[in-house]
Amino acid sequence: MLEKPLILGGERRSTGKWLDVVYPYTGEVIGRASLASEEDVHTAVERAIEGHKQMASLTPYERYRILMKAAQLLEERAEVFARTLVLEVGKTIREARTEVQRALQTLIFSAEEAKRIGGEVIPLDAHPNGKGKVGFYIREPVGIVGAITPFNFPLNLSMHKVAPALAAGNAVILKPSERTPLTPIMLGELLLEAGVPPMAISVLPGFGDVGKAISTHPQIRVISFTGSRKVGDIITRQAGIKKVVLELGSNSAVVVHKDGDITKAVQKVIAGGYAIAGQVCISVQRVFVHEEVYEKFLMELTSQVEKLKVGDPMDESTDVGPMISVSEVERIQSWIDEAVSMGAQLVTGGVSCGDKVASILTPTVVSLVPSNAKLFREEAFAPVVVVNPYREVDEAISMVNDSDYGLQVGVFTRDIKVAWEFIRGVQAGGVLINEGPNFRADHMPYGGVKQSGIGREGPRFAIEDYTEVKMVIFDLS
Repeated sequence: MLEKPLILGGERRSTGKWLDVVYPYTGEVIGRASLASEEDVHTAVERAIEGHKQMASLTPYERYRILMKAAQLLEERAEVFARTLVLEVGKTIREARTEVQRALQTLIFSAEEAKRIGGEVIPLDAHPNGKGKVGFYIREPVGIVGAITPFNFPLNLSMHKVAPALAAGNAVILKPSERTPLTPIMLGELLLEAGVPPMAISVLPGFGDVGKAISTHPQIRVISFTGSRKVGDIITRQAGIKKVVLELGSNSAVVVHKDGDITKAVQKVIAGGYAIAGQVCISVQRVFVHEEVYEKFLMELTSQVEKLKVGDPMDESTDVGPMISVSEVERIQSWIDEAVSMGAQLVTGGVSCGDKVASILTPTVVSLVPSNAKLFREEAFAPVVVVNPYREVDEAISMVNDSDYGLQVGVFTRDIKVAWEFIRGVQAGGVLINEGPNFRADHMPYGGVKQSGIGREGPRFAIEDYTEVKMVIFDLS
């Protein structure tokens, strides 16, 4: 069994209280991590004040070298990280290896951005009162960044916060999900080994009390949170005067127009709807298909979904593993039942399979779901895809926008004018043409509108939130 002490300002510390880590596929306890407290947060902040000074005193090149050393270590230990991800999250071994490689790229992009943090000359003499004055701004680290991450991508989503924050010269306090603390602690250990000043990194597994202590502490200048809308709302209300960056999920849509490539669209919906058992913030959840190709699309999708192999996530051939817990399976089954009671049709799936402890829900397709059903309105976070027909482009845009969320949307069409109608009309942080909404390159600006969040991730864009602008003016008159 893997046992990990927390990291408190670079110090490995066992608190005497432990978080059990459960393998979702079997219900077996496969590891544990030291449980942090509010007091640990306050100690971490005291150390991070000094850690920030040490990080900020490093040159951009020195920070680059440290992060590139960390990337080398991660690449060497990729399989160990991947197998730990399977045990923590229940994702398949293939999905876990992909996450490690993505985290590696996020780390490398962050290292490279450390060398590009600059400013801009401001032409002050363009203003009537600016004659004789020269101005420019520089970017400085905010100081301490608080990072709170979810269970589904414990390595890469932690990396998306920690690596850019360090690249910018900050100290970081990371609170991973209480369900998946092992790989984030392993990441902290790796960064320390690579040469990050010890006081600049803390990894504190815990529950809501730890998260609240981080988000409300006045010395922490940025809170970067990925997780549920409910918790994001709580953090926003309690954070006080500091920057808040939120990535809160979605019920992402795909639109298949009458001229779209149906075979490609089916492939992308399957890849986006059932990866990590649908437990991804940009999972495909709602699919709107033009009425002329609706039956053909639904038939082809159903045929391909029923071929997916479900089961042991350590099996190299498994396509869909377990959800994070039995309670989550029960929740989504109740949503499916509600939709069916309102007139929706369960096309395939919708039942748990094997031992209940395994937390597995068979990949599911539900059609003709009313817009007031939870399965349409809320974030399913499960291997379930809704398929509804539409007639006109304006109708499809309205159906996509009939949501509190707006993260990413995929549109399949060969008509550039139709594509532009969706680009202009859809309320979302990203519109992907002939690609699923689950696509993400880790250096692009990623984030949403409406209840999907505030701000953007991607190392270059995260660094904008993890730095402050300082204006400098010389009067040469």
